[in-house]
Amino acid sequence: MATVNYTEDNIRSLDWREHIRMRPGMYIGKLGNGSAADDGIYILVKEVLDNSIDEYVMGHGKQIDITLENGEVTIRDYGRGIPLGKVIDCVSKINTGGKYDSKAFKKSVGLNGVGTKAVNALSNYFRVQAVREGKTKIAEFSTGELTEDFKITKTDLPNGTIVKFRPDDSIFKKYKFHAEYIENQLWNYAYLNAGLKINFNGKTLYSKNGLKDLLERKSDLENVRYPIIHLKGEDVELAMTHGQQYGEQYYSFVNGQYTTQGGTHLNAFKESIVKVMRDHFKKNYDSKDIRASIIAAISVRVEEPVFESQTKTKLGSIDVAPGGPTMRSFMNDFLKELDNYLHRNPEVAKEIEKRIKQSERERKEIAGIKKIARDKAKKANLHNKKLRDCRVHFNNKRGDEEVKLQSTVFITEGDSASGSITKARDVQTQAVFSLRGKPLNCFGLTKKIVYQNEEFNLLQHALNIEDGLDDLRYNRVVIATDADVDGMHIRLLLLTFFLQFFPDLVRQGHLYILDTPLFRVRDKKDTYYCYSEAEKQAAIKKLRGKAEITRFKGLGEISPKEFGDFIGEDIRLDPVIMNEDTNIEQLLTYYMGKNTPARQTFIIDNLRVEKDELEKIAS
Repeated sequence: MATVNYTEDNIRSLDWREHIRMRPGMYIGKLGNGSAADDGIYILVKEVLDNSIDEYVMGHGKQIDITLENGEVTIRDYGRGIPLGKVIDCVSKINTGGKYDSKAFKKSVGLNGVGTKAVNALSNYFRVQAVREGKTKIAEFSTGELTEDFKITKTDLPNGTIVKFRPDDSIFKKYKFHAEYIENQLWNYAYLNAGLKINFNGKTLYSKNGLKDLLERKSDLENVRYPIIHLKGEDVELAMTHGQQYGEQYYSFVNGQYTTQGGTHLNAFKESIVKVMRDHFKKNYDSKDIRASIIAAISVRVEEPVFESQTKTKLGSIDVAPGGPTMRSFMNDFLKELDNYLHRNPEVAKEIEKRIKQSERERKEIAGIKKIARDKAKKANLHNKKLRDCRVHFNNKRGDEEVKLQSTVFITEGDSASGSITKARDVQTQAVFSLRGKPLNCFGLTKKIVYQNEEFNLLQHALNIEDGLDDLRYNRVVIATDADVDGMHIRLLLLTFFLQFFPDLVRQGHLYILDTPLFRVRDKKDTYYCYSEAEKQAAIKKLRGKAEITRFKGLGEISPKEFGDFIGEDIRLDPVIMNEDTNIEQLLTYYMGKNTPARQTFIIDNLRVEKDELEKIAS
């Protein structure tokens, strides 16, 4: 065995910016390129915004302005502004900030002394400006290093802080901000801070009724079983109803942070809601039946919260405050008000019990089918090899979250396409599920079809989503179909399946479409892969017209060697994003229901647009 010297020369001290840049995951979670809502560039936005929100919570400033332009973000609040003499320290010196003063920031949103420094260190360009009482201080940085230190000058600007940054593209490779992700993030801030006005790229986001407004936007009010229940207590707020959708739908928050993975507060709510319903109806209903089709938003404010990751997506705190009540007892006490509400509103209680009984009937009806379906799924996966799994799962016996984040499954059509991806994939992190023929159009069907239809049954078992997303097997579920009419149809059918029966997979940002090149343009020296007609024309010009052009009609036509480039570091994924005003029922009715004049008009209009674009390119 080779001998390795271990001396004083091996010991190295990193300054704050070097450490953040060398280990960015410790500060902002995963990196990504912006195709997922929890990618690092959105965490950078959040870290700056959190400081502005804290100012509003403390009673300073009622408006925040955000602009996104050419990959650069500007955030302006109207709070007190950073003390001018500490502007540089606050954005470039670890363990420096006002949040160590627990009286000033008792239930803070932002990260103590870390958040803005991480943004600074991970940005090519970072500019901070503080305005206080007629004076202003500006400082500019590049990758955390001070480049311009401006003197304090007089100004007519109102108090506040202005931060502008551009993420470092050597860390966030080929990043792209999706405005929809930022807007959804901003809406959550608006709901949790009723009365705050947020301006984003010319659009104003504002909520008067907090979580009640959130639920009204997130749910189809025509299909809810009863009017939204909206309750508030000290440091806790709840809005809830029951709908017609499958599964449970939750939006949980801690100190203004959207905890996408839930945590102790959400678990406590789920337990407490079951207890309340059983006690109120004096029947030992199954917990799954009580929570089936529930739509709820729960927000709590706690002192010194403990999160299970730096990006604060899952709460780990057992107690509401040091020495205070447990999260469970706190939620039980609060939900006594829900029991009182049901006594005061017996018609609502009646609707809830009807929904519980309906769920009970549906569950018992498919219980036998589910057992048969599970057995079939086990045999199919073992013998037919529909799922070619990735190795991270075999080495991840404890369910490590970091390992899950690395995992991707491609849903392909046919043997040729799945064969190309299987040969080209990274077997450590990428799995392949092969469809056989076109899936069924499941619009309007009940969940019984998921177990009765072999392809749907095998797919849900491959993803492990039968009982919700807690045990979702892959972080990214990618639909990989051909770029022809049949491929687009299969894509629509799969989208219908997920939106109808597993909408949370889409809501939580796990579903993507694989973008593959339509053309290969090459000569003897150079090769260009083009994803659009415009890119093809540009490539032809670069090669001065002397080019061999190949049109890829199916994924199976792309060799495994070429495919490796398209699903490797340079993979292009289009996220399936549900906006604030997305109504699943209306969406599916429009696209997958019986043909309507509105859909005919849409098709005709868009065919005209495509024809016009092709004529422009040809000319």
